[in-house]
Amino acid sequence: MSQSSGVLHIESATSNGRRAVMSEHVSVLTDIYQEDVNIAVWHNKLADDVLSNITKVMAENSHLNVKISTTPESVAEELLANVPQLGNQKALCKYIELLVEIFCTLFELKSAGLRLAKLDKAMCPKFHVDHIPCRLVTTFCGVATQWLPDDCIDRSKLGAGSQNQPDDVSGVMQHSSNIQHLTAGDVALLKGEGWYNNENGGLVHRSPAVAGNEQRLLLTLDFID
Repeated sequence: MSQSSGVLHIESATSNGRRAVMSEHVSVLTDIYQEDVNIAVWHNKLADDVLSNITKVMAENSHLNVKISTTPESVAEELLANVPQLGNQKALCKYIELLVEIFCTLFELKSAGLRLAKLDKAMCPKFHVDHIPCRLVTTFCGVATQWLPDDCIDRSKLGAGSQNQPDDVSGVMQHSSNIQHLTAGDVALLKGEGWYNNENGGLVHRSPAVAGNEQRLLLTLDFID
C-alpha cells in the first residue's frame, strides 16, 4: 500500500514480482508502465447521468456489438453512426470519449480499436493471456472480468495445457478462492504478453459466467497503431 499526493494506491505483490495496483484515482493507470505491474485498476464510480444512459442503452438495444477504429476527436460521431440511439445518451458518449482520450494519451496512440458490446454469455470463458501489449477493459453494467494473481497460477495449464478441462479442474489455479473480480465501473489496464519484456507475465483473466436472465455492457480499447 502506498500513498502519494493524498491518493491511496493498493498494491498486491506476487512471488514472481508481478503485482496489481488499484486506486480510486485515475492516475493509477500510469502505473501500468512499471515493469512488475500487470494490471492497473481505477475504481471509478460512474456518474448518475452515465448510469441512467447505460440503463436506457440496455433497454433500447436488443443486440449491440460495435467494433470501430477511432480517435478521441471522432469517437462520438462514429458511435452515433453505428448506434443512432446513442444520440440521446450524451453522458455515456462523453464518458466513452474520455476513456478513449485517456487510453490514446497514455500510450501515445493516434487511434484505438474500440468494441462496445452487449453480452449474455462469456466471450472467453477460460483463463488465458492476451498476446497484445495492453487492453483497457471496463464493464458498464453486469458482472465484470475475472483475473488471477500470479502467485496462484500454473501457466503450463493455460491453453492446450489445460487438456480441454475446465478451469476448476485443470490446475491453472490453486483454488477457486484465488479468483479476483473487477466490478462494474472499474477501468482496468490488462498487460499482455506482447508488452516489451513481459513474456510469461501477461495477466491471466477470463470473462465471467453470465446468469440466464442477466446481461453485460462491455467496452474494450486496443492498440491498432
